[in-house]
Amino acid sequence: MADESVVQLDGPWTHRSIHAAGTRFHAVEAGEGPLVLLLHGFPQFWWTWRNQLRSLPERGYRAVAVDLRGYGGSDKPPRGYDLPTLAGDATGLIRALGETGAIVVGHDWGGLLAWTMAALSPKSVQRLVVVGAPHPLRLRSSLLTDPFGQLRASAYSLGFQLPFLPERRLPKQVRRILTDWAGPGFPDDETARVYEEAFRINAVPHSALEYHRWFARSQLRPDGLRYARAMHTEIEAPTLQLHGALDRCTLPRTAQGSSRYVAAPYRWKLIEGAGHFPHEEQPEAFDTELAGWLADPEPDR
Repeated sequence: MADESVVQLDGPWTHRSIHAAGTRFHAVEAGEGPLVLLLHGFPQFWWTWRNQLRSLPERGYRAVAVDLRGYGGSDKPPRGYDLPTLAGDATGLIRALGETGAIVVGHDWGGLLAWTMAALSPKSVQRLVVVGAPHPLRLRSSLLTDPFGQLRASAYSLGFQLPFLPERRLPKQVRRILTDWAGPGFPDDETARVYEEAFRINAVPHSALEYHRWFARSQLRPDGLRYARAMHTEIEAPTLQLHGALDRCTLPRTAQGSSRYVAAPYRWKLIEGAGHFPHEEQPEAFDTELAGWLADPEPDR
């Protein structure tokens, strides 16, 4: 078992504790300028954005990477792992950081959360960047209509629906999950070790799995149906969707269909040679695409 100090990693940034929506969050901040809120995915924590915590401040942005509810140094309450609640967390974080809106960048579950923020709290999302995450309705439909594609790619999540056993196994599976979803060469031993340690923190495996359980189990429940109806709201924020060409977790063809939900200018870009973690696997290519889009005052559709 590890304690929360394992996520207090050093770098050109400041660690902070922020209270929002009744929950304490561990966040890491660097730079000054327009706020960029960085939301991580599974099986990771704020450190997945370490490259962007350097590159964004160099370009004049205030970058804040947060441990989501249940991860790293943030609170791990027994409930609240549904996307509407998580979106409320992130919206509250923006306010706690002294802003009414932010550029929101989300990867994997952080990406699903970012899509949700843009639909349910549109004023909080000035620009939207989604990495390795289809629009939630696109993911939902692909699981039903693409059994030999996205459903097969998401089969790991079915095992997460079991009680107790997945929590015990998950810390030992982190390295394999990262390797299976990534392109060649990722992760190296040190990167895998950092993520493995973070999943030895008490309650992190259970909390992380609760995200998967809510998404699967809520599909036909009233809360899931209400969420699906709300997500039909068109996205009004300019949107950049970045996806690894070799992603075996969320297939590029699944993510690419997300444009139908965006009414604002939308840009799609595949990162060649990268799998599910392009911001870590190919950080220079990722940062070039991100910086160019952020610098464009009127990004083209």
